[in-house]
Amino acid sequence: MRKLTYFVATTLDGFISGPDHEMDFFPMQGEHITALTEEYPETVPTHVRPLLGVPVDAPNHRFDTVVMGRGTYEPALAHGITSPYSHLRQIVFSRSLSPTPGVEILASDPVAAVRELKAEPGSGIWLCGGGQLAGHLRSEIDELVLKVNPVVCGSGTPVFTGDFRPESFALQAVRHFHTGVVWLHYTR
Repeated sequence: MRKLTYFVATTLDGFISGPDHEMDFFPMQGEHITALTEEYPETVPTHVRPLLGVPVDAPNHRFDTVVMGRGTYEPALAHGITSPYSHLRQIVFSRSLSPTPGVEILASDPVAAVRELKAEPGSGIWLCGGGQLAGHLRSEIDELVLKVNPVVCGSGTPVFTGDFRPESFALQAVRHFHTGVVWLHYTR
């Protein structure tokens, strides 16, 4: 069975983006970016790969599918990028977006859809955001990798939104970088 991994950058105060979906305050240079491009190259958007030295046709290491909410997808659309991860199967959960070539827009229940994806053959499924979708899919998340950045932003999109429902995860690894970024890897 395939696993759903929520692999996401966050601030010290638990936000994955600012109030207007800003993410430019996350450090984009340093050894944590090198680790990202070497170990998780499929998480680098297709149009950004050349800028970070990742070949456009670099093989995927962990994931073959990415799922995201409308709020995560819309910043790419605002810049005319309709297929931000063309090297992956892209699924966007939205009840308001129109069909887009190369991207599956699903208005269905995210939990049921992810359960179907998990039952299909393939490699991992990456939940790249956002907080509302992560809240809906919380019970389906098998791995949680938080890339904690040394910044506080005060408000924005939280890592998870939703009802109060404590769920435990087990810490598997901690990775420190000289940039002050820490990767925390948890499993259910």
